[in-house]
Amino acid sequence: QVQLVESGGGLVQPGGSLTLSCAASGFNLDSFGIGWFRQGPGKAREGVSCIENSGGRTVYADFVKGRFVASRDNHKNIVYLQMYNLRPEDTAVYYCARCLGSYCTTRWEIPASMGYWGKGTLVTVSS
Repeated sequence: QVQLVESGGGLVQPGGSLTLSCAASGFNLDSFGIGWFRQGPGKAREGVSCIENSGGRTVYADFVKGRFVASRDNHKNIVYLQMYNLRPEDTAVYYCARCLGSYCTTRWEIPASMGYWGKGTLVTVSS
């Protein structure tokens, strides 16, 4: 069955970096876009980034532009989210999710636009 498993979360100081991984199984990763979302304490889940099936196009939420980079290795069935210059407000559970198709739609930031979800990995940014 379709599975998405996030890893790489942890505690990092402000200004630090972290790379999250999303391991995919049960489907052909190269046929689907993948979104990254996060949910901070007491906040709604929000879209962070979306990368299309080939990795040729990636979109980002304004609050992470220039700090986060999404990439993918379809041969290894892994999607990555590199996070730089982390801020306390980046503290959240981070999720990866499978798009309904190969590309990132104009609604990619809406959680309901995604199909399958992982269980998330916690990122805490604190000194």
